[in-house]
Amino acid sequence: MRRAIEIDGLSKRFGRRAVFERFDLFVEPGETLAILGASGCGKSTLLRCIAGLVRPDSGTIAVRDELGFVFQEPRLLPWLTVEKNVAFAARSDVERARVRDVLELVGLTGAAHLLPKQLSGGMAQRAALARTLVRNPKILLLDEPLSALDALLRLELQSSLAQIIRETESTAVLVTHAVDEALYLADRVAVLDGAPARQSLELTVPSALRRSHTADLTHERIALLSALGIENRVPKRSHRGLRVVGP
Repeated sequence: MRRAIEIDGLSKRFGRRAVFERFDLFVEPGETLAILGASGCGKSTLLRCIAGLVRPDSGTIAVRDELGFVFQEPRLLPWLTVEKNVAFAARSDVERARVRDVLELVGLTGAAHLLPKQLSGGMAQRAALARTLVRNPKILLLDEPLSALDALLRLELQSSLAQIIRETESTAVLVTHAVDEALYLADRVAVLDGAPARQSLELTVPSALRRSHTADLTHERIALLSALGIENRVPKRSHRGLRVVGP
């Protein structure tokens, strides 16, 4: 089976600053990959390169299906209702016929008539997700879509997002600063660091513990914190599915 996304030898500079140099990454069909790393390490640039919003200097990016991009801010048109914001993204009658279905999928059927100013932060982000889903993309690029929400709402939206990814059978790449969010939503986590960025750690979340806010993921969490420089070391006991990349 062909990979959903395959990046080979990506290089990207902004002026004198090298963000990526001969960088490789892949995402399998149906997989959710979380990208962690310090601010400014290139996580969002990586998503934008995949989406074609930023042109790489060299290397190849192969994307096998249509992409949908969800930004950190909802970016709703303030003069349109929720339903019309979602319909605005539709390109055909077939997609316009999906509007009510995707509003139901994200739990906004009762808010279809509301303007963005009448929405809570969580509702606005659901509307932004619905606007992306109306095109029925098979690959979702998610650039910290829950970072502006408070803790309780973030947990609720994590559960909703996991359910939506499962029901739509999507491949997803999630950029996040939150270790626990990555462990909850992802099948696999990649940590970026350095300049130019490299993948310093790859961790496969144990299948029995995925999509659970109460699962004991202590060792995986410590490993990610260590790779991010928040802990001094990774515990010596082995981690199933953990691969440290490079020195």
